Parts: sequence; structure tokens; C-alpha cells
Amino acid sequence: MSQSRHRAEAPPLEREDSGTFSLGKMITAKPGKTPIQVLHEYGMKTKNIPVYECERSDVQIHVPTFTFRVTVGDITCTGEGTSKKLAKHRAAEAAINILKANASICFAVPDPLMPDPSKQPKNQLNPIGSLQELAIHHGWRLPEYTLSQEGGPAHKREYTTICRLDTFNYTGTGTNVVGHSLGCTWHSLRNSPGEKINLLKRSLLSIPNTDYIQLLSEIAKEQGFNITYLDIDELSANGQYQCLAELSTSPITVCHGSGISCGNAQSDAAHNALQYLKIIAERK
Repeated sequence: MSQSRHRAEAPPLEREDSGTFSLGKMITAKPGKTPIQVLHEYGMKTKNIPVYECERSDVQIHVPTFTFRVTVGDITCTGEGTSKKLAKHRAAEAAINILKANASICFAVPDPLMPDPSKQPKNQLNPIGSLQELAIHHGWRLPEYTLSQEGGPAHKREYTTICRLDTFNYTGTGTNVVGHSLGCTWHSLRNSPGEKINLLKRSLLSIPNTDYIQLLSEIAKEQGFNITYLDIDELSANGQYQCLAELSTSPITVCHGSGISCGNAQSDAAHNALQYLKIIAERK
């Protein structure tokens, strides 16, 4: 459900003179874009960045409902949804329909309560990644993991970890059997003789044109952990693309990045991950 309030006539967008652009062609040329992304690109081109505000939030009921208002130029629209992201998408879609003056434009914005099979995690054995995606989908803070207890004989160590998600705490216990490593731990990182990690300790991480994604990939290969980049559909408060870099270290490391494109956001996330690894590796 969405509502709109057209406070003034929208500027004409369908001209194809030199120096202008067509919103319709923008949508057709990039069919994979979400309403939020399309409206943001329109705002960048017309110097009218969309501003989103939460008008209502009912989270005490069985199915939560959010209402968001978006203002772009002289256009103000609202949208409702069962998540903040869905409400923003619907508000953006309503604004685009007014700007295009064609109510037949529709975007497929799936309801988060109805999982899209095509977007289910490829590796169902990665509950950490799945939980992070769920948190982002609902606008929650990212899960936090804390090793609370370690015990048992040397050949079969037992570890207890607390996972904090929003207002909930969950505890899990597992063992590390001989022959199976915990992978890259902070202890192994600090004591590693590896060339790449020791080069990182001496690096300033501020040299222009450095390929941070490649550098992080080389360290991951050397230290034995994997990297997963998760692009966030929702733009940041200042209109930038967002990305998370998840490192399969022990404990798991998650770093945020943002930029003017998805690639820049991934590079920023890799840069922040490298800075974090550098801090950890230098600690005694």
C-alpha cells in the first residue's frame, strides 16, 4: 500500500535533448535496479537527493508495519511495508510513478515475509552468513559473537560462544577435534611468519590506487580464511552504496564499506577489513 501527495508539478523528464535524460530509458536500461536505486540516480542527475523519513512504526503486533515518506524535489510520497526497506521501496516506487506520469510502471519488490527461492543462500551450511542477511533485511544491528568459555582436554577442546542479535542472546557450544583447525585465529594471525600479513603490519594503507580487494584476497589465501562480499540493497543515509565484507576468521569478522558505486563500496569494505586485521596482527 502506498500513498502520494503531489505538492507541485514534476519537472518534465522525457526530453531527449543534449544534456537531458529520460527516466523511462533509465528504468529500461537498468531493469535490475530497485526503486530506491532508480530514484537515487534520478536525484543525483537532477540535484534533488531523495530524503526518507519514518512516519510510523508498529512493531508490537504479530506482523510489523512501517510507513516511510520520501521527498524528492517537490514530490512527496509514502509507502507501507512489513520492513523498513520494503516501505522505502514502495515510497520510492510511488514517487517514480508520479515523476514518470505513468502509473503502469511497477517494480517487483518481494515481501520479506515471503522468501524468494532465487535469493536463498547458496550454501545452507553457512548459518552465520544467513543470519547476517536476515539482520540486514530487517534493519537490525549485525550479530555480535563473543567467546564466553573454553574448556575440556587438549585433544577435544570445547568452546561456548554467545550470539547477540537485536534484543536476543543465544548460546552455542562446539568442540575442536584433533586434526580439525579453528582456522585463522587472532593468535595465529599475530604469530604468523607469512609474508603478506607481515607486509600488512608495515603498510600505511593510504597509498592512492591501491587494490585493497586484491590485497585482502592475498592475505586470506595465505592465512587460510574466506572472504564474502554482501552488497546491501538499501543506500546509506548520505545516498551511497553499501557493502559488508565477511571474513571466516575465528571469531568471524564483518566490516562495512560505502561508496558511489557497488565496486567502490566493496573496495571500502576491504580497506576497513585490512585496517582491522592490521590492528589485530600488531597486538601483543
